[in-house]
Amino acid sequence: MRTPEERFADLPGFPWAPHYLEWRGLRVHYLDEGSGPRTLLCLHGEPTWSYLYRRMIPPFLAAGYRVVAPDFIGFGRSDKPVEEAAYDFDFHRSFVLDLIERLNLSNISLAVQDWGGLLGLTVPMEMPARFERLLVMNTALGTGDAPLGEGFLAWRAYVNKNPAIDCGKLLARACPHLSAAEAAAYEAPYPDTVSKAGVRRFPNLVPDGPDAPGAAISRQAREWWRHHWKGESFMAIGARDPVLGPPVMQQLRKIIRNCPEPYVHAEGGHFLQEWGEDVAREALQSWK
Repeated sequence: MRTPEERFADLPGFPWAPHYLEWRGLRVHYLDEGSGPRTLLCLHGEPTWSYLYRRMIPPFLAAGYRVVAPDFIGFGRSDKPVEEAAYDFDFHRSFVLDLIERLNLSNISLAVQDWGGLLGLTVPMEMPARFERLLVMNTALGTGDAPLGEGFLAWRAYVNKNPAIDCGKLLARACPHLSAAEAAAYEAPYPDTVSKAGVRRFPNLVPDGPDAPGAAISRQAREWWRHHWKGESFMAIGARDPVLGPPVMQQLRKIIRNCPEPYVHAEGGHFLQEWGEDVAREALQSWK
C-alpha cells in the first residue's frame, strides 16, 4: 500500500521536499538536501522514518554537507508491502547498497541507529572507497553468536502481541519532550494495521542464531570494522536506552577500529536523534 500524501502535510520541523525512486517495482522515498562535497547518509530504525533525523539535518547542512535520508521500504513515505514475508534482511540491505549506487554517493559519513545500524554497518565493507566517516548511535551488529538481551526479547514479544502498535504513542513515551504533533508524525505513515507489516516484521528479523539470515554477513562486517576500517568514527550513546544503551555500545566500540571515547547524552534515550542538535554539534566538533 501507499500512504496518502495528505497524511504528511504540515509535519512540524520537517520542511523538506520528498524525492522518490523506483526499486523492484516499489516507490521509495528519500530526502536529499544540500550539495556539499561530503554526504551524510542517515539510516533510521524501527519503527521510525526519516522524520527522526529532522533535528540533525540543519546543523549538517549549515556545515556544508549534502544530507540523504531514505525511508526503508515499509516505513515513512515509502511503499509498504502488506505481506510480512516480503521483508527480510537481504531485501533491506540490498536496497541500501542500490540506493548508494543509484545516487552515486561518495565521501559518505554514515549515520546509523537501531536497524539503521544492523543493516548499515554491513554496507561499507562492500564499497569502502565511498565511506570516510561513521556516526553511530544506539545500535548493534546482528551477528547471531550472542544471546539476545531480555529487553529486546520483551520488545519483540510486545510487537508480536500488538499488531496495531501505535508508533506515535511509543515515541511519546520514549521521548517525553516531543510535542503531540511531533509524536503524531511517527504514526502518520500508517493509516491502518495492514500498513504496519514492516513495523511488525523488523523485530523478528534480528538474527537470533549463527545461521539466521543476516548473521553471517554481520560477522563479516564485525571483522571488517575491527581490522580494515580506516575512517573517522564518532559514537553517541543515549544513556537512558534500556536495550541498546551504554553496555551494548561499549561492546560495539571495541569492534570499531580506532573509535574514540563515546559522547554520552545523559537525557537521551533509544531514539537519540530526538536529541539530535546536541549529537550533531558534538560530531561536527569531533570531525574538525
